[in-house]
Amino acid sequence: MKTPPLALYAHFPWCVQKCPYCDFNSYTLRDELPEQRYVDTLLRDLDAQLTELEVRPLTSIFLGGGTPSLFSPAAIGRVIEHARRNLGFAGDIEVTLEANPGTIERGRFAEYRGAGVTRVSLGAQSFDERQLKLLGRIHSADETRRAAEELHAAGLSNFNLDLMYALPGQTADEAQADLEAALALKPAHLSQYHLTIEPGTVFAAAPPVQPADEVVEDMLNRCLASLEAAGFEQYEVSGYARPGAKCAHNLNYWTFGDYIGIGAGAHGKLSFADSGFAVRTQQTREPRRYLAAEPGALVRKQIAKQDLPFEFSMNGFRLVHGFADEKFESRTGLPITVLERALAPLVGRGLVERGEQTWRATAKGFRFLNDILVELLPATPVSTPL
Repeated sequence: MKTPPLALYAHFPWCVQKCPYCDFNSYTLRDELPEQRYVDTLLRDLDAQLTELEVRPLTSIFLGGGTPSLFSPAAIGRVIEHARRNLGFAGDIEVTLEANPGTIERGRFAEYRGAGVTRVSLGAQSFDERQLKLLGRIHSADETRRAAEELHAAGLSNFNLDLMYALPGQTADEAQADLEAALALKPAHLSQYHLTIEPGTVFAAAPPVQPADEVVEDMLNRCLASLEAAGFEQYEVSGYARPGAKCAHNLNYWTFGDYIGIGAGAHGKLSFADSGFAVRTQQTREPRRYLAAEPGALVRKQIAKQDLPFEFSMNGFRLVHGFADEKFESRTGLPITVLERALAPLVGRGLVERGEQTWRATAKGFRFLNDILVELLPATPVSTPL
C-alpha cells in the first residue's frame, strides 16, 4: 500500500430550512449561528487528528453541509488558513464552498474568494418555480442567476451547478429546459442527480409521483447530448465538466484517496501505509454533541482486507473511464488477481469490461452500478497471504 493524496472535508450542518428530500446530516437553524464556537471546534478537531496520520500537503478542501455559506467569509478563511499552516497546500489546491442562492448576500463571493475559496458548488436544483417550491427550496430561479453573475464577477468562474431530475411530474422537455437554463449561466461543472426518496425524509412519508422509467431515460439521453454539444465531458455518474474543470475533491473520493473529516457527522478515510491498513472515521452527528465532545472523539473502524475490493470498487466504477490496475494495487495493497476473481461473473453479465490493465463499467453497468456492488459484496475473499 502506498500513501495516497490527502484532502480535507469540513461539514457545516445548519440550513435555513431542511428540504423534504434531504437525508444529509443537516439541521434547520432555529437559534443564532454559533459561528465562532463551531469554527474553534473544527480547528481543535483537525489538530487532534493530525497527531495520528502522516501529514502531507492537501490536494483539496471541500466545505460542505448543510449550508457553509451561512458562515461568514472570515470564519471560512480561518478554517482554510489553519489547514494551510498545519498541513500545507499542493500548488494547484482546489478549495470548494457549497452555497445556496437564497442565503447569499451581494458581494460575499468576492470575500469568500479573498478568504481562499477557489471553487463554488451552487445548489440550483431546478429553474422551474413550481418545482423549487415542491422541493422546499428557499431561493428563486432569478436568485440562482444573480448568484452566477456574482460568481463570474468575483473571478470564481470555476463553479458547479447542482441540478436534479426525475422531479415530481417532470417531463423530459422540462428537464431539458432546466439544463438549458443552467448552461446559459456558463458554469464550468454541472452535477445532475436523480431525485431519490430516502428513508426518514418528508418525501418518504408522503412520496411524490415521479416520472416513469422510460421518461427518465429520455431525460438522461437528451441532457447528455446537450451537455456534450456544450463542451462538457461526463467523467463520473453524476458529474460533467468543461476541460480542466473536473472536481479534484470528488476524484480523490472515487480513487480511494485519503481525506480528513471534521465537523458534525463528517466522515473520513485514512491510510497507514507502513502498517498496510486503512480506517474509516465518523464524527458525532448531532451538532450540540459534537460541540461538547472532546477533540478527536470520533469513531474509527479499520477496513478489513477482505472488504477492500468492495470499498475501492464502489467508487472506482463511478468513473466513466474506470480505473487502472496500478491504482487498485497501490491504494489497497492487494494484487489485482483478487479483483479479477471477483469481477469475472460481472464480465460475463456484460456489466464490467477489461481494458489494457484497466477496469470500467460498461454502458449497461454504468446504469446499474448497484448490481455491480451487490455482486462484489459476497465475492471478494482474500485468499492470498497478506
